[in-house]
Amino acid sequence: MALAYIGLGANLGDAQATLRQALADLAATPGITGLRVSGFYRTAPIDSSGPDYLNAAASLHTTLDAMPLLRRLQAIELAHGRERPYRNAPRTLDLDLLWFDGRNIDTPELTVPHPRMHERAFVLAPLRELAPELRLPQGTLETLLAKCGDQGIERLADDD
Repeated sequence: MALAYIGLGANLGDAQATLRQALADLAATPGITGLRVSGFYRTAPIDSSGPDYLNAAASLHTTLDAMPLLRRLQAIELAHGRERPYRNAPRTLDLDLLWFDGRNIDTPELTVPHPRMHERAFVLAPLRELAPELRLPQGTLETLLAKCGDQGIERLADDD
């Protein structure tokens, strides 16, 4: 079983309902077990426009290899109306494979660890809830999150 971390985000439609359904879709995927999710965070768009995002992170164990897992994430995005009209466009759902079993993968389709996760508070804060000891090539989550202090991020109450 491989351990994977997934970043989730949405800023169009009912973002919270979409994230919850995407998590249910992941949990129902054959070969995925032990799904855990962070709290939800509200963040302003970075390098983008549109409404604030709702973000979270999930950890899971899987018998799927990285590429089949990526394809499953993309299928879930499409099922929730994800369109890619231009880079960093507002979206109904974004699922990113952030980290996969400690492996370094660099192909035209997939790069893990995710190449910009160390620069994004909306990835680091929820990921820290699930794996505070995780170390990225650029440093610890705590150290990297401190470098993102200028990025507005708000953890929502668990019942929000």
